[in-house]
Amino acid sequence: MPTADNPTEEQEQGRGVSIGKEIGNVFVATPEGTALAYGSLVFMALLPIFFGALRSVNCGKSKNSSDMPETITGRDAARFPIIASCTLFGLYLFFKIFSQEYINLLLSMYFFVLGILALSHTMSPFMNRIFPANIPIKQYQLLFTQGSGETKEEIVNYEFDTKDMICLVISTVVGVWYILKKHWIANNLFGLAFALNGVELLHLNNVSTGCILLGGLFVYDVFWVFGTNVMVTVAKSFEAPIKLVFPQDLFEKGLGANQFAMLGLGDIVIPGNCLMFSLYPAPSSLKKNTRTYFYTSFLAYIFGLGMTIWVMHTFKHAQPALLYLVPACIGFPVVVALLKGELTEMFR
Repeated sequence: MPTADNPTEEQEQGRGVSIGKEIGNVFVATPEGTALAYGSLVFMALLPIFFGALRSVNCGKSKNSSDMPETITGRDAARFPIIASCTLFGLYLFFKIFSQEYINLLLSMYFFVLGILALSHTMSPFMNRIFPANIPIKQYQLLFTQGSGETKEEIVNYEFDTKDMICLVISTVVGVWYILKKHWIANNLFGLAFALNGVELLHLNNVSTGCILLGGLFVYDVFWVFGTNVMVTVAKSFEAPIKLVFPQDLFEKGLGANQFAMLGLGDIVIPGNCLMFSLYPAPSSLKKNTRTYFYTSFLAYIFGLGMTIWVMHTFKHAQPALLYLVPACIGFPVVVALLKGELTEMFR
């Protein structure tokens, strides 16, 4: 998904940016508001990548099979851009044929449930640290089965405790807030939870798979943003927490601001998965201090996202973030591997 400013008619034409001062009917952001919005987007994008990567490593070391991340193979990576394109175009057709209001109502309810579960999972480690030791922890189990006797089959078997219940209640409050108000803070809480879970629970099986995935989505992002109006139309019509937003008119309107810069979660999760891979235990053929690749990739992501924002702000047009993120996230680690004489070992 591209980074973009608030979905207004003026921005469709690449003119209006945000509220700061009004010139005729076009709203222009103040330099302070623009800097705060873009800086906040970069900061929010880095949070799920960094903490999701660290949590993924711990998850990978867990002996509990239910905690193991889902592995993406080279075949999955090659098919992903095709599936994403079909999904994107399908949404575009839905918004063109059916009422946007009803589609977003269904999507809101769907993401309401997903958001509660994602935010609860995100809060769980933090709750484990702060939960008072003198409060008894009770265990619960939610079990749904089908059939009886030898043909009985488990449909749902979910075990949780008191701490999980508290996380669920807090997440439900955020979910109700989002459903009723569509407030940008509630949107970002869900969006950050989705992004962190995406980085934590998806795992690439090797570096080549990451290159295939990034390369395919590079073409996907560029085509649907520059080649058609599909991506921008869906991004502006889709009222769901699948993007991080931050108001450019915060200084003028406070928490009630409504002119936003945005960043799609795909521009966080996909590069984040590739960054996360460099934190896993390296082959013995690689030299020590292999976290150099993670820090290099992390800086590459910051550089690529900064380039995206600079170009978007300069030309006043939505940009496919992966156009800048992919060359940076692949190029920087490859250069480091070449300098260290470890390129072949890295791809192994």
